[in-house]
Amino acid sequence: MGCVNSTDQHAKLRSKHIDEQLKADGERAAREVKLLLLGAGESGKSTIVKQMKIIHETGYSDEERKQYRPVVFSNTIQSMVALLRAMGTLKIDFKSPNSVEDTQQFFSISQTCDEGELPPDLASVMKRLWADPGIQECFMRSREFQLNDSAPYYLNSLERIAQPNYIPTQDDVLRTRVKTTGIVETHFTYKDLHFKMFDVGGQRSERKKWIHCFEGVTAIIFCVAMSEYDMVLAEDDEMNRMIESMKLFDSICNNKWFTETSIILFLNKKDLFEEKIKRSPLTRCFPEYTGANTYEEAAAYMQLQFENMNKRRDGQKEIYTHFTCATDTNNIRFVFDAVTDIIIREVKCSIIFAIKDGSSIYIPKDCACSNGHKDATSRAPPFQEAGRILPFVLMINVVHGRHFTLSYDNRPENVVMYIRRRPIIFT
Repeated sequence: MGCVNSTDQHAKLRSKHIDEQLKADGERAAREVKLLLLGAGESGKSTIVKQMKIIHETGYSDEERKQYRPVVFSNTIQSMVALLRAMGTLKIDFKSPNSVEDTQQFFSISQTCDEGELPPDLASVMKRLWADPGIQECFMRSREFQLNDSAPYYLNSLERIAQPNYIPTQDDVLRTRVKTTGIVETHFTYKDLHFKMFDVGGQRSERKKWIHCFEGVTAIIFCVAMSEYDMVLAEDDEMNRMIESMKLFDSICNNKWFTETSIILFLNKKDLFEEKIKRSPLTRCFPEYTGANTYEEAAAYMQLQFENMNKRRDGQKEIYTHFTCATDTNNIRFVFDAVTDIIIREVKCSIIFAIKDGSSIYIPKDCACSNGHKDATSRAPPFQEAGRILPFVLMINVVHGRHFTLSYDNRPENVVMYIRRRPIIFT
């Protein structure tokens, strides 16, 4: 008898432990948000990820920022190389009599110095070249060749970044450019939600890797570089970058796998777009455009072009659009706060518990159940088959965070000890 009691107590303790673990896992699953960052190459996805570290984590430590020194130097030197090569391609002459000699000196020093270094003599030559009116004219025509957006930022900061004790600032880190290959996963917590953000390479060669991230996605953030409406792809000089982004957005927005997935559109690089639209007409990308080349009209037209691609815009699916500047921390903080509210409001999920008959499940008092379960706990009915009580699966369908329905399932294939989270459709 004593052995039987001991066995019963052990079974009860084990059952209690399993119930507690199921409850904990269920609560954790309900708070998990999976965000997929998509968009063409150089649209600002990786900068958004960096902002999440700054805004929702502890930012970049001194040691971490030091590790970006070689990247800053490399980006700055690469920008000058691109400008000097474009001078020849665009047939622009130097205006300073010493610039030809400075160009020769630049290539000589940059090819012999260690990678990721910026010697003082190289920095001096670059400052003189950047000041040449011919280089400035070339920069104003940067839509005609490939140049990092960060080029003027770093080249205007040569005096500072060339200092021996230079440590990149947070802003310096945000503007670094390293091509994303593969998948970069970032975790952070905000508003009691656990975010998993996936950044994947945007170049055509990287897109085949996206499919591995699609399962269980809560929302997609699609980034578009507004300022690239008059530019071509680095990997295809016949394809306009904006048209490429629109084709990619169409394939994501109207994909059958994302019919119930929230799509958040970031029209990014609004600062660069606002400056460029003054001198480069929107008709370079949209020949049918008849509006003014002002930020307000051109941006509104661009937004409409993307939102009109949504084939389910008749109330079935909404595109949430935000104009962003990924290098502006305050802007991204404000926008992501709004994005999180959208996610909280729109998220729909199923949490499935496999538990024993007659067990109680906890329902928070501030929740409202749509099919009659109003108590703080709900006791499930026993299921019987061939004279014996079966275990069952309890499904809680959570809608908009605080409303749910309860259903029971005792099919043998569904009675397993697990918790699963998946998107569902409510009618």
